[in-house]
Order: sequence, then C-alpha cells, then structure tokens
Amino acid sequence: MSDLTTLIKSRRSANLFMEGIEIPDQDLNDIFNEVKYAPSAFNLQHTHYVVVKDPDIKHTVYEAANKQHKILTASAVIVVLGNKQAYEDIGRMNEGFLNLGVIDKLEYDMTVESVTNFYEAGGETFMRDEAIRNASLSAMLLMMVAKDKGWDTCPMIGFDPDALQKELNIPDAYVLAMLIAIGKEDARKPRPRGYRKPVLEFVSYNKF
Repeated sequence: MSDLTTLIKSRRSANLFMEGIEIPDQDLNDIFNEVKYAPSAFNLQHTHYVVVKDPDIKHTVYEAANKQHKILTASAVIVVLGNKQAYEDIGRMNEGFLNLGVIDKLEYDMTVESVTNFYEAGGETFMRDEAIRNASLSAMLLMMVAKDKGWDTCPMIGFDPDALQKELNIPDAYVLAMLIAIGKEDARKPRPRGYRKPVLEFVSYNKF
C-alpha cells in the first residue's frame, strides 16, 4: 500500500476534538504553503481562507454554525471562501508568463479577453458555482495535507452564511463554500468508518 493510499484511508472527519490543543501559526502556514498548489480553473486560485483561532470570534462562528460542539473543541475553524470575481485577476496571474517570454503580448491579451468573456457570459450563477467548485478542490487538499502533518479535520456545511459574512467582514465578492474544523481528534470513542459504496454503484463508463 502506497503512502498516499494510507493517507487517504486514514483521513476521517473528526466529530470530536481534544480540548486545549493549540495549532501553531507555523503549522498552519506550512499547510497553506502546500495547499497553494491545488488546481484551479485558469490558475485563478479562487480560494481564500479565514483562520479563526481567537476564542471570542470562534464562539461567534459557533453561534452562526448551529452551535455545533466540534467548533468549540477544535484548535481552529477555517472558513473556506471562493472568489466570484477571481476572473478579474486573469491578467495579473499571467504577467509572470508574459515577462518571462513564455507567452507573447498577443497570447496574453487573448487569454485575458477569452477568460473574462467566459466568466461574464456565464453570469452570476456560473461565477458562484465556479467559486465553490474551485474552493472545494482546494479544501480537499487542505484536509489531506493537514492529515499528513498530524492534524485532523472535519468539513462542515451547517452554518448561516449571512451571519458569518457580517461577523467576519467577508466582502460580497466571496461565497462561503464550507467550514473546516481542525485539531487533534479525540479518539477515545472511535466509530467505524461509514459505509462506502462499491465502485460499480457510483461509476459509469461512457454513459450513465
């Protein structure tokens, strides 16, 4: 069994964390320095993370997340955001290629124009879907990297987005994709892994 397979199978959604465990900022920075390599459409890197460690702010998140106890016991709560207007950065994200000569000015201008038109033609719904899609790709990598570095996580969707948007000063351009609680799992009462469908039950080839 490869190291990757072992990591995939060892990652679990932690429902209870050991209290009083602080996660150092350096550990978080190490995690994010690997997470930045997550794929994103047109390399727009739509994702922004808000790491909540302050007890008072964390309690505010707890209130807005239906008072889920794991938030209080987690070392931190990470708010995963997707930028609906990430396409507006397409020029900046390709300036390096232009300056290095990887692409010429014509190709640069065509890339900026085509990506901008693609998102604007898709409209608000498409921009929102793209923000959540790309933030979710990044979030999955975050959970895997965190596990590889000895931290447990739990993705969460039960929260009031409007309340969090207000309390955390999140700009309107960003949509909340999920919360991720992170810490050390309290495994004194371990649960067996939930049922996983056999491959042929969730995979079709060529047509559904």
